[in-house]
Amino acid sequence: MKFTNGFWRIRDGVQVAYATEVRDVRVESKRFTAYAAVQRVTRRGDTLNAPLLTVDCFSPAEGVIGVRITHHAGKRHPGPEFALAAEPGGAGAVHRHGTVTELVSGPLTVRLDHAAPHTLSFHGADGRELTRAGRKGTAFATTGDGAHHVLGQLALGVGEQVYGLGERFTPFVKNGQVVDVWQADGGTSSEQAYKNIPFYLSSRGYGVFVNHPGAVSFEVGSESVGQVQFSVEDQTLEYYVVAGPTPKDVLTRYTALTGRPALPPAWSFGLWLTTSFTTDYDEATVMSFVDGMTERGIPLSVFHFDCFWMREYQWCDFQWDPDVFPDPEGMLTRLKAKGLKVSAWINPYIAQKSPLFDEAAGLGHLVRRPNGDVWQWDLWQAGMGLVDFTSPDARAWFQAKLKPLLDQGVDCFKTDFGERVPTDVVWHDGSDPERMHNYYTHLYNRTVFELLEKERGQGEAVLFARSATAGGQQYPVHWGGDCWSSFEAMAESLRGGLSLSLSGFGFWSHDIGGFEGTPDPAVFKRWLAFGLLSSHSRLHGSSSYRVPWEFGEEAVDVTRRFTLLKHRLMPYLYGAATEAHRTGVPVMRPMVLEFPHDPACRPLDRQYMLGPDLLVAPVFSEDGEVEVYLPEGTWTHLLSGERATGPAWRTERHGYDSLPLYVREGAVLPLAADDRRPDGDWLDHLTLLAHPRAAAEDTCRVQVPDLTGAPAAVFHVRREGGLLRVTAEGTDRPFTVRVAGGASAQGTGEVTVALE
Repeated sequence: MKFTNGFWRIRDGVQVAYATEVRDVRVESKRFTAYAAVQRVTRRGDTLNAPLLTVDCFSPAEGVIGVRITHHAGKRHPGPEFALAAEPGGAGAVHRHGTVTELVSGPLTVRLDHAAPHTLSFHGADGRELTRAGRKGTAFATTGDGAHHVLGQLALGVGEQVYGLGERFTPFVKNGQVVDVWQADGGTSSEQAYKNIPFYLSSRGYGVFVNHPGAVSFEVGSESVGQVQFSVEDQTLEYYVVAGPTPKDVLTRYTALTGRPALPPAWSFGLWLTTSFTTDYDEATVMSFVDGMTERGIPLSVFHFDCFWMREYQWCDFQWDPDVFPDPEGMLTRLKAKGLKVSAWINPYIAQKSPLFDEAAGLGHLVRRPNGDVWQWDLWQAGMGLVDFTSPDARAWFQAKLKPLLDQGVDCFKTDFGERVPTDVVWHDGSDPERMHNYYTHLYNRTVFELLEKERGQGEAVLFARSATAGGQQYPVHWGGDCWSSFEAMAESLRGGLSLSLSGFGFWSHDIGGFEGTPDPAVFKRWLAFGLLSSHSRLHGSSSYRVPWEFGEEAVDVTRRFTLLKHRLMPYLYGAATEAHRTGVPVMRPMVLEFPHDPACRPLDRQYMLGPDLLVAPVFSEDGEVEVYLPEGTWTHLLSGERATGPAWRTERHGYDSLPLYVREGAVLPLAADDRRPDGDWLDHLTLLAHPRAAAEDTCRVQVPDLTGAPAAVFHVRREGGLLRVTAEGTDRPFTVRVAGGASAQGTGEVTVALE
């Protein structure tokens, strides 16, 4: 939200009070509190009839410093609140040096000189200033409609770039944008977002998290061009500066605070196929799709039933439509016999025609208006109500309705919707409706994920979720929502996924070919390569099927090629997945995350790193022409073996069976022999594909996980002059070492290959 009218003036009807002069500082061992007047105090009378801002500085965890700005402290806070994993008693230590007070927490320091105008400056381990809340950086404002806002401003350095703020489909670098953190069902072609995260990451090696689950307005160099401003309609604003120095360090600290992603099961990384949304289908249609994939040699891992597995006007009643699926248990058994997992669509809404509506309303499990009426409207489902997940009983009731589906054989759920949450309602636990609007999806996805973990076991739970807020990364996987079937929408989706990955989310997917409309075969085939080189891969559409033979035989070949490739890459990909689970570093990584010191990588939004060593540049054109940037080093094309040296921009042309897919110099890719499934025995005839550096002496360590993410084997790779020596640890099974473009050898224990 903008409060100023240019640099000099305030907007009509707005009054702003800036923290100006520090009048007192109270110090404890791990925190300090400053009291700042909003005007210069030149005489004792100036202390009367004027506000005083309370500014608390504290550290919930090493490398994270929180700032809480309070105008009036007596406002009631009914919640909800983000669940943050703070260290007991806090972290850091306070030091005073004359008029300067510092809070030091690991590599991060906040400094306040109470003899100077009110300024909070944040410094890294090397003493370099990262950012500061300067002359207008701490304030409150009132507007003509009586609203009260608290705002913070943090300085942007010259050339500093800002990323994140959730899954945003607008330009990847957020400088110059107005970003309103407010859940909306707006598709991928607008400034609205399904996944709004009040966290941004800076190219200068720090992050900022605004600890407010409701509406947060960000002005990213858009009101004051040298500042990031964030504001909330409240009496208090709390934000955290998160230290680096690298972007990976920032994400590791941020996800330690807000929650690390669960590790999805390996089978979920295979290809998902759906019925599509409004298409006609029954068991015969489903089996024709499944058998058609088998006949064409395309391995399928998951079949998903979208909305109309239930009866029309009755979403959700969690009952199979008996006219279309008269024998759901038998059908699920038949699908399981084909080696498939099964996903079913749900949402948190109960239509009036559903027999569950009266039951839920009678039990008090639906959200109500202030007068006691059940909140209802006709958008999406006629007369629908909203399950009140703030009630423990309602959560248990919802889980009890899903459990019979799990008993029938359903393995996971697509938790759709959760964005259109009203604010003119009363919640069971008394939550603030404005704060609950964004937070609702967190309760919804957590409720379903916890049921899956309980029934299927830890490590077997996976969602396909559309909406999220901060902390939602704990319940993967999330997909990009409703996009059009075009190259432009394909690029929008990638921008959204890259932004989400820099917001703490480790796993992400999208609808291959686009959701709305029917893609041109060229769009579909190009999207296939992108989709199968994402963390998760799903064929899904709205009013038309997404089986590949609908788009020609070449589409079948492309689907098969990249599905088999993904399966071979699974030991590598699941290693990246375990890293996301352990550290918060995502599987799909914007180039800036892997190469933060390369200025050319900072704005790149049409390519990414898949794990640490694979560079992927999707093709967004029918003719196959694509620009790709290779950072410093020698890169080897995984499919063709061609080598190229960076740093360099390249213009390439690829057929539908290829795209820029480069392996980083020094990488050793573990490849599975079984390309028919994503969750096979990866140590069975494992191949280590080595891309050694030119250096005469070089070492690396390659860890191959098992299906739980635990280490199954570790391989120590050493270059010794003209030889590459690989030693196995934890396994005595045979493996092959192959040098890209060169020789190979097989053995157990230790294998040596000549490089020339």
